[in-house]
Amino acid sequence: MKSGKIWGTTELIEHTPSFEFHRIEFKANYCCSEHFHKTKWNGFFVESGKMKVKVWKKDYDLVDETILNAGDFTRVKPGEYHSFEGLEDGVAFELYWAEFNHDDIVR
Repeated sequence: MKSGKIWGTTELIEHTPSFEFHRIEFKANYCCSEHFHKTKWNGFFVESGKMKVKVWKKDYDLVDETILNAGDFTRVKPGEYHSFEGLEDGVAFELYWAEFNHDDIVR
């Protein structure tokens, strides 16, 4: 399903209870709202165009800004406020996932 946003469009490609994969088309000079996710990671992979991801860090008083060009990836930890802005029109893939505990084996 494709949904319109002020900054472009988002289309859900796949989802499970612990993972979501979206294709987003973003417009230059538009941004999404500042928000955070309680338990899930948020990743951005840019296919074309240029995007800026801002993250308000919880661990220290700073706003990280990461510029993503085609082929670049970044991720945001759960609980950190973040937003993205299109610096050029483009396409990106947005992922959400839960962190797995690799030591979860019970014997």
